[in-house]
Amino acid sequence: MSSPVSSVLQCGQRALDLSQPHVMGILNVTPDSFSDGGRYNKLDDALARALQMQALGASIVDIGGESTRPGAAHVSPQEELDRVAPLVERIAQECDMVISVDTSTPIVMQESARLGAGLINDVRSLRREGALEVAAATGLPVCLMHMCGEPQTMQNQPYYEDVATEVAVFLQERIQACAQVGIGAERIILDPGFGFAKNTQHNYELFKRLPELHQLKLPLLIGVSRKSMVGHVLDKPVDQRLSGSLALAVMAMERGAKILRVHDVAETMDVLKIFNAVQSATKE
Repeated sequence: MSSPVSSVLQCGQRALDLSQPHVMGILNVTPDSFSDGGRYNKLDDALARALQMQALGASIVDIGGESTRPGAAHVSPQEELDRVAPLVERIAQECDMVISVDTSTPIVMQESARLGAGLINDVRSLRREGALEVAAATGLPVCLMHMCGEPQTMQNQPYYEDVATEVAVFLQERIQACAQVGIGAERIILDPGFGFAKNTQHNYELFKRLPELHQLKLPLLIGVSRKSMVGHVLDKPVDQRLSGSLALAVMAMERGAKILRVHDVAETMDVLKIFNAVQSATKE
């Protein structure tokens, strides 16, 4: 299944062809991210990881300087900028990848765009003060994600009458907010927000109903790598959730996902290659 969108996303100096799915590698420069917090806090280590992900086949590297796991601590704009900006600059100089910045902070968006970022990936869907206007001014595409509340509180008894419908309504509202500041549909990607203000049942119902989000006619980014929705079903800790993450990656692509946001780039690329082989197979 494919969503009815333009096949090319212009990400600053680079174009991303969305006629086939892409892998986005996660690069957290935080001390407390749920899976890899603290591993890439040094600039050289983070750059080496980005180069490795590029060599493995990732099209996009997603740099995050503020953990958004449930209960995550607040980070000041300056601290986030200090973590993110030097890495964006180095990767832009030394890697041939689209640089995505996982941020809700206007100053981080602005400076990252100046330094070579090609995509703004905001878990708060540009709802922080000034974020819409700054994102519009960068000219970059944006990824809008569904989340209720804030990371510190989002898992406090989340409730939905109809999770897929409510997520679609929220995303449509944010698309309209973007349009009002000049961010057109050709610059928007959507993320249903798995694990953000959703319990396990919500996550799996939403995943099952992903095709319904194609009514919005925009590309879907899916991030389920190593998340608790995998751990709860398999009863396994974060470092033992690869097989479950890969199973969901395949099903996401079958449901029309265009970007897979993952920790395990090499293994997901193998899955993507097999998926593409099946999709392109023809009768001799």
